[in-house]
Amino acid sequence: MAFASKDLSVLAYANGFTLWHYTTADAHGDVDTTGYFNGAADMLRAGDMILANTGGGVGGIFLVAGNASGVVDVANLTQVGATDSD
Repeated sequence: MAFASKDLSVLAYANGFTLWHYTTADAHGDVDTTGYFNGAADMLRAGDMILANTGGGVGGIFLVAGNASGVVDVANLTQVGATDSD
């Protein structure tokens, strides 16, 4: 699949920082690919964070590592939660 702008929304913003939420059926490894978020290059800034729910039930946080010339790069997903062993 590919980035869908309708699935990206602002949760909060202050002091030049925006906290986003994104949901997708795409695997987190695909979302982590440089250029995945290019469709939102006019909105995302380096240092923004994206709370993400990705395919396979994996959730976590992507840090926008860079946005130059319309190419957005996010750092690897920092997963929130782990497999429930109970």
